[in-house]
Amino acid sequence: MFVGRWLTNILVAMRILHIVTAFPRQPNDPIAPWLVDLLRRLQERGHEVEVLASSYRGLGDQTYGTLPVHRFRYFPARWERLTHEETAPDRMRRSPLYAIMPLFFLAAGMRRAWQLARRTRYDIIHVHWPMPMALLGWAAQRARSTPMVTTFYGIELRWVQSRLPFLRWLVRWAARASAQAVAISTYTARELRKFIDVPIEVIPYTADLAAPALAERPRSRPEPSILFVGRLIERKGVAHLIRALGALRRETPARLVVIGEGPERPRLEHLAREVGVAEHVEFRGRVSDDALRHAYATADVFVLPSVLDSRQDTEGLGVVLLEAMNYSVPVIASDIGGITDIVQHDRTGLLVPPGNEVALAAALSRVLTDPVLSRTLGDAGRQRLRDTFSWSHIVDRWEEVYARARAAFER
Repeated sequence: MFVGRWLTNILVAMRILHIVTAFPRQPNDPIAPWLVDLLRRLQERGHEVEVLASSYRGLGDQTYGTLPVHRFRYFPARWERLTHEETAPDRMRRSPLYAIMPLFFLAAGMRRAWQLARRTRYDIIHVHWPMPMALLGWAAQRARSTPMVTTFYGIELRWVQSRLPFLRWLVRWAARASAQAVAISTYTARELRKFIDVPIEVIPYTADLAAPALAERPRSRPEPSILFVGRLIERKGVAHLIRALGALRRETPARLVVIGEGPERPRLEHLAREVGVAEHVEFRGRVSDDALRHAYATADVFVLPSVLDSRQDTEGLGVVLLEAMNYSVPVIASDIGGITDIVQHDRTGLLVPPGNEVALAAALSRVLTDPVLSRTLGDAGRQRLRDTFSWSHIVDRWEEVYARARAAFER
């Protein structure tokens, strides 16, 4: 502990360049809000933080709140959509034009990273999603010797494992070239170790911990409310939740609120009609921050029914679980991926086998029919959030990583 505090104390006005694939384009843009929170909190600690991200349809350099954002152009504006709206691999799979665009993307990004590092002396180059963004970090290092820290989120590792095995060398090189490799969960750390055995720190991200209005939640009503929040894609497993609702309602009245958009929505709406629960499932789409807070505050249980999808992708962490825990909402989630770093079965929530609709319905019935269990899980979840996933704790750990990386680099 003393060493950690000493390392933190020597971090005075550190200048850090964060390299990311995509970054919010305007206020309320839903891209990586937890990353924006991290960068703002680093600024509040006195660090100078800048961002290098790709452009979107010609978007140039800007200031996002208090964060300077450098954008690199890589294609004519009309087609400059490889990132932001959906993942690059999905876009590449559907279009020959986008299939070749990563070459232009990387060349332009590396050039801009080199220019920035030549112009400005950074103390740390922090690369997010190192496959392939570590190449931009390498270009910055070529311009001026600087330690590189990498954060692996898991999805890039699973892409390489399932669809891009010829790029395994890039993952190994990125981890080896890092002054410190970091994973967002123990699951992601295990995935990275399938490529290379290097020291890996596990530092999660978290939710905004603004004090919620806990008293707003009704404790009894004719139909308890089940809440899901997230992008409507296969790996979120919402289809299994809808089928579980059908089984649950044979004995226990309940309604499901689904917040989020995505390509699976039409299929899920059809499934709700097919299962016979359409009147009890409300698809709200994307909502305002106030509406989201109200949904959490009035939910009786939150569910994240994630599965391993057809691309072998699953949940790297599950930050929406932390958002629900912040409101003392009891949570139920699949026993998969990084979720197990958050939910401790029968202590801070319930875990069920992924895709097992019978087990999910049974877990829902337990929580919705046992007020003592519901309150116990909700309170324990909120306490775990405060103890393990507070922003102050997470920022402390990042400062220690940066300090060690710089100290080792300067020896």
